[in-house]
Amino acid sequence: MSTVTPGELTLRERKKLRTREALIDTALRRFTAQGFDDTTLDELCAEVEISKRTFFRYFATKEDVATAPTQDMWALFLSGLGSRRLPRGGPLMELLGRELLATVEEMPAGGWAEHAVLSCRLAAATPSMSAHSLQFCDRTTRAALAVLRERFGFDPRDLRPRLALDLLVAAFHCALEEWTARPGPASREGLAACLREALSAVPGAVTLEVADRQGPGGG
Repeated sequence: MSTVTPGELTLRERKKLRTREALIDTALRRFTAQGFDDTTLDELCAEVEISKRTFFRYFATKEDVATAPTQDMWALFLSGLGSRRLPRGGPLMELLGRELLATVEEMPAGGWAEHAVLSCRLAAATPSMSAHSLQFCDRTTRAALAVLRERFGFDPRDLRPRLALDLLVAAFHCALEEWTARPGPASREGLAACLREALSAVPGAVTLEVADRQGPGGG
């Protein structure tokens, strides 16, 4: 996903961006209305007035176009993690949380939030989308881990950076679930608020203690 503004794009690039956005918008609207499995690529391409060959220039599968909003967000996160000037000191979890919050706040102000909510609700009800998202999540985590090792010199045998990324992803999923369940218009600000709340709960989750309520001999 490009981080340049539409005004910085060439005419051809703006046209490609409009086509991509039209595909995402049309796909999510159709998938929501008539079901992911019951919507064909032919129907989707016909509404956007493109060929299937053109569709495959933008997306490899129906799952790709349906999960594009969150995939775009994580692509921007990886880009920032690899290129932004990051502090050399401080807890890694805090650094990752700030970077993810910055990414959410940098997402397009237009229809991205509405698309992201539709996508997440569809994924929750569509096994193939859910499986596709899990695979994407694994690839993204591994890519982020490679960036962290390169930028901060973490030993590949050190499990802590991977665990920190897993905690970040878990916090995001908790925030996403809370955000998508809320009534009313979706917004980046709403997602950021849910994410801050989830991230603030991470330290307590790690140290959370439980009391044995089973009593003597319980099992």
